[in-house]
Amino acid sequence: MVFLNILDYALIDEGSNARDALGQTTELARYADELGYHRYWVPEQHNALSIASSAPEMLMMHLAAATKSIRVGSGGVMIPHYSPYKIAENFRMLEALHPARIDLGIGNSTGGRIVSKVLNEEKEERLPYEQQVTDIQKYLTGETNQEHRFQNLIATPVTETLPEIWMLGAGGKSTKIATEYGTAYSYAHFIKPSEVGADIIATYRKNFKASVFHEKPNVSISVFVVIAETKEEAEELSKAFDLWMASLETAKNPPYFPSVETAKKRQYSSLEKQKINQIRKRMIVGNPAHVKEEILKLAEFYQADEVTLIPNFPGAANRMKGIQLLADAFKLRDKQKSAQ
Repeated sequence: MVFLNILDYALIDEGSNARDALGQTTELARYADELGYHRYWVPEQHNALSIASSAPEMLMMHLAAATKSIRVGSGGVMIPHYSPYKIAENFRMLEALHPARIDLGIGNSTGGRIVSKVLNEEKEERLPYEQQVTDIQKYLTGETNQEHRFQNLIATPVTETLPEIWMLGAGGKSTKIATEYGTAYSYAHFIKPSEVGADIIATYRKNFKASVFHEKPNVSISVFVVIAETKEEAEELSKAFDLWMASLETAKNPPYFPSVETAKKRQYSSLEKQKINQIRKRMIVGNPAHVKEEILKLAEFYQADEVTLIPNFPGAANRMKGIQLLADAFKLRDKQKSAQ
């Protein structure tokens, strides 16, 4: 059985605002919980005018309180900018309030040159990425027996359960760390759809070392989706996504997620058309039956345990309908009941 998850960017639709977007994310999370989705993650996006999720830990606290059983996580925290100790404290606090429901997704992105400069102003140097992960694990577990430069330091509050740790990426350091440190691994198909990805995941599974966080390897893949009742309606909705992504991929910062009407009026440059064609390889567009079929193909290709859907299409009502259609196609509610 493949678990289905959601990564919600908290999109600010054309004609809307950040407050509305966060309210819509809350409602989508509640509905995903009711429908039987397994995890609900939010990203850390800085200087992105069309996205309301800039502080995932704060949004996670709100979403975990607004839902009942779905796991809530970060997709992911940009740890190069922060103190491992403070990250551990934040996630121990989340775990204390919502035990066995918290995921710490870790990312190596810096968010761009200006964002990185601002978040690290006056810092003389950064810890190596691997050291940061080691430190986070040490502080989350309360381990004091092994040698560490802050050996007796404890992150509080002390909790009986631990958050799950996920390394996010598309190969490189993230995979190696997930293997060596015994974390789960989320492969970013939506960034780098590639046959190499299957080899990366196979290597992770083969060399995985069990840890206190995970006894066995666990793999998720992330993909953009646009879901509607008919293929034609899904293609219409995807036009807004095409415009939004074309803007992002050509170094623009759109002030909102465009409507279909706005997208239809847009004339694209040859570069933008090229970007759109490339983007289409990173997404699934269609009716529930088609999207389900493609998800299962992807899961089989990558040998993934879970698939994380990124429903970046316009309109809160459309996103609610889309995740409901797919949940019905996968019979998630029936599976949720049988698992209880």
